[in-house]
Amino acid sequence: MLDRAARLRQLTEVDQDVIGLAQGPQFARWLEQITASGGCAHPVHLTGATTVRDSYSGEILHHYDTTGEPGERLLVRCRNRRATVCAPCSRLHAGDTFHLVRAGLVGGKAVPADVRQHPRLFVTLTAPGFGPVHRITAETERCRPRRDAGHCEHGRSTGCTTHHTSTDPRVGQPLCPDCYDYSGHVLWHAHTGELWARFARSVRRALASAAGIAQTRFPDHARLSFAKVAEYQRRAAIHVHAVVRLDGPAGPHDPPPPWATADALTAAVRTAARVVLVHIPYSPATGEHALRWGTQLDARPLRSFNDGDGLADDAVAAYVAKYVTKGAADTAAGTDYRLTSVDDIETAPVSPHLRSLMRACWRLGGLPEFEPLRLRAWAHTLGYRGHILTKSRAYSTTYATLRAERADHERTAAGADLPDDPGAVTHANWRYIGSGHTRGAALIAAGVAEDLARNREIAHEEISRWAVD
Repeated sequence: MLDRAARLRQLTEVDQDVIGLAQGPQFARWLEQITASGGCAHPVHLTGATTVRDSYSGEILHHYDTTGEPGERLLVRCRNRRATVCAPCSRLHAGDTFHLVRAGLVGGKAVPADVRQHPRLFVTLTAPGFGPVHRITAETERCRPRRDAGHCEHGRSTGCTTHHTSTDPRVGQPLCPDCYDYSGHVLWHAHTGELWARFARSVRRALASAAGIAQTRFPDHARLSFAKVAEYQRRAAIHVHAVVRLDGPAGPHDPPPPWATADALTAAVRTAARVVLVHIPYSPATGEHALRWGTQLDARPLRSFNDGDGLADDAVAAYVAKYVTKGAADTAAGTDYRLTSVDDIETAPVSPHLRSLMRACWRLGGLPEFEPLRLRAWAHTLGYRGHILTKSRAYSTTYATLRAERADHERTAAGADLPDDPGAVTHANWRYIGSGHTRGAALIAAGVAEDLARNREIAHEEISRWAVD
């Protein structure tokens, strides 16, 4: 008969870790922390204390520190938006994004419901072409049929008669990598934020011109609000999807002027997309580049459910929320981690097309004229330096507000008796000491996350059934 120690040694390292955690004296409290973090896959470990004092008397109203916690540390969510990195936190981020975008469309979260009556568009701005790539085709179509297809200067065919499905790895890859403008692609990504800023200004100017008012007086008559999300196509070029709304000068609480219609906004968007241009100074390595939006443009009005023509506003909010949680592997966006050397580029699990874009970032990032773009720091996102989702100040609520409301709700649900005194002063001293799980802890956390997700699904099904009944 084997003794207990010998039997444990026969178990895998993960099983031994799980048993060790479960037998620990503070396992129940550790499990509470894991549950409170939603089963986060890469929690942040903090140590420190928070003290709330009465500002007048100096009396301690509340005190918390981590000395009594397992390992003298507190586990908090990593808040990573990518599902490939942390599925539990990405679901939470998707929910926050849905409510943030939806509030700007239908009201709520301090935004009045009257915004549904304001002109609203769902706009898609595309990248220009940097060279022909293989594309997904219908059953009866071919990729790039050319009756007189010849060959480029590198000896490759300028046409393609193949039928490509969505799973074909050639989709998005250039017909000729040597002809493809990788420098232009990377520089366009690096200036997408500037292109959007100029586009928004041009929309305001076009609206003012159509209304017969001075451009400088536009803020006195109306306000342009938006929320936009960046999406990588299969060719690894950014598309920008934006919800654009016209308000009165005071924002969503103010009705727009009579001339501010959906048609006027659509015309202004189309005009601005055509005229916006960003010139890059001459470089001996790349020459001159004049950057603009692609010729493909979509601008469609939004509607409430069963209310005329156009896209449903709830569907748009759900689409945006779903997209922002996708990882780099899902979106042809590079990698989910930064690249620190050329060797990282060569070993990255990406397609040859993406690797060429990363190399272009590294090469151009080493030139003095492109140093402000920090292309090497953003090689993992192919030169794109912006956030996946951004919004104007008056569009709706913020992520910080949504997180604060959730934290207050969770404290109330847990029965925490925290002082709500405007005269109270909070002193906090926290320090980062690590992140992540051991292999056994990761297994337990994954089980907790799965249970919580299943509970949410059951609750949603029950609520839906009650609503039907």
